[in-house]
Amino acid sequence: MGKRFLVILFGVMGFVGIGQVAEETLDSLAQQYIIMEGDSVLQSSIALNEVYVFGRLKFSSYNDKLRYYILRRKTMKVYPYAKLAAERLVELNDSLEHIKKNSHKRRFTRKVQKFIEDEFSEELKKLTRTEGQILVKLIYRQTGITAFDLVKELRSGWRAFWYNTTAKMFSISIKEEYHPDMVHEDYLIEDILQRAFADFSLERQASVLEYDYATLTNIWKDQNRSRE
Repeated sequence: MGKRFLVILFGVMGFVGIGQVAEETLDSLAQQYIIMEGDSVLQSSIALNEVYVFGRLKFSSYNDKLRYYILRRKTMKVYPYAKLAAERLVELNDSLEHIKKNSHKRRFTRKVQKFIEDEFSEELKKLTRTEGQILVKLIYRQTGITAFDLVKELRSGWRAFWYNTTAKMFSISIKEEYHPDMVHEDYLIEDILQRAFADFSLERQASVLEYDYATLTNIWKDQNRSRE
């Protein structure tokens, strides 16, 4: 039943490449400008993506190391589903803005739900309880909305309550949020994601939440020092 819940839940949610560059001096008094391939606008600099320098992973015990790598495997598995959920939610909301009648909105939402269920239900059925809980957290990371509120918004409050009650029987809360600044496991998940984005193991999708990974790392380093 818990696995079926995840299928239903997911159903309702619904380097820019730089080519050849050339520097051109306009005159003896002007600064050098850069001409981007395919762009007629002269630029004095190139905007680069933010880059993190990751420290070497250190663990205080074998169990901590084992826990991290188990969490890594589960996070890498479910992140693509959370990313897709965020994409489908944006697509759904954009489409609903152009639909005037509530009956048409409901009909369109059901079509999106069925499409996602047909496309991903078999994969979602394979998720374990802990993978399901990580998925719920990552959905909040990508959308800023709990899975409970997504169900409530797209279906009904009673159905959201029922899903949450059923999920609790399997130690899953769809009201779970994502707080890497306060919950150590959430920080570990964020660390896993940032490292995976950096080595292109996962496709980066910006979180809607406002936090800085470097700041988070310093917070948890300070807390670990205080315990020593």
